[in-house]
Amino acid sequence: MPDLIEAYSGRRRLAARCRHVCEKPAFSLGVISVILLNAVLLGVETYSGLSVEYGALLHSAERFCVAAFSLEMLIRLGAHIDRPKAFFRDPWNVFDLLVVSSAFVPFLRENTTLLRLLRLARVLRTAQFMPQLRVLLVAVGRSLPGTVSFLFVGALILYVYAMIGWICFAGHDPEHYGSLGRAGLTLFLLMTLEGLGDAVHAGLAVSPFSIIYYASYVLLASFVLVNVLIGVVLNALEEAREMEAAASRAEQVGTWHPAGHAGRAVPEGADELRLRIAAVRSALDDMEAQLDPSSGAAPLAPASPSPARASVGAR
Repeated sequence: MPDLIEAYSGRRRLAARCRHVCEKPAFSLGVISVILLNAVLLGVETYSGLSVEYGALLHSAERFCVAAFSLEMLIRLGAHIDRPKAFFRDPWNVFDLLVVSSAFVPFLRENTTLLRLLRLARVLRTAQFMPQLRVLLVAVGRSLPGTVSFLFVGALILYVYAMIGWICFAGHDPEHYGSLGRAGLTLFLLMTLEGLGDAVHAGLAVSPFSIIYYASYVLLASFVLVNVLIGVVLNALEEAREMEAAASRAEQVGTWHPAGHAGRAVPEGADELRLRIAAVRSALDDMEAQLDPSSGAAPLAPASPSPARASVGAR
């Protein structure tokens, strides 16, 4: 048990040193600089002349980026060596680990297209070091269920109005309403109010009641549905900000476990304290086994009575 406590203390010291490095602003600034350098390299490689002329330099710069990302990931893993489960509870850590480790996978490393896509994914790692960008990405993810519902309702409205437009205007304007697909494309472009005036004038030439068709469509598609989508995104953004604020408050109190301990903050030295308590319990069990007569150990000699007690017994 003492060896276990000593080993755990060594891991804690290593984790504390790595966390000290990770918390420095220079560390975050260096990682962001390497991410931006990686993005610039991807852009330069799109120019065939530059990629041929400076091919060796670009290849060396790419190797430098891979080495820097690998060193950064090792430091961050070392910061969680005393509590490795906490590293994998954070989705951003898992994403970073997959992106960085993909450079060492043989199949991905040899496939140029997949490798460039994975290198492009490194740009998204800036969210790990920019809280506001992380909040926006989390808000986009949380707004997906509402966005899917919005798309379903929007597609239904578009389909109904496309059918009505094909029935009413196919004979007079086959270029825009000659089929269901053309009518749907026309109405989809009208959702942005682009070319609405020309469409209304062409509809009035067919029937004065066409103004009701276009007015109701613009009211539903351009105003109601778009505002509903904005409301869904704003609600998700507010929830993401609350989650980020709660995580920041929990990290100030102690180590935050998002999926464990019901979201409570656990002090940094809790695991070491449990080990010490277990060692004390083991020592007490050994002492109890020695004091137990059934174990065969020699019982301890009873203590001699004090003079005061002896005089009281004589009386």
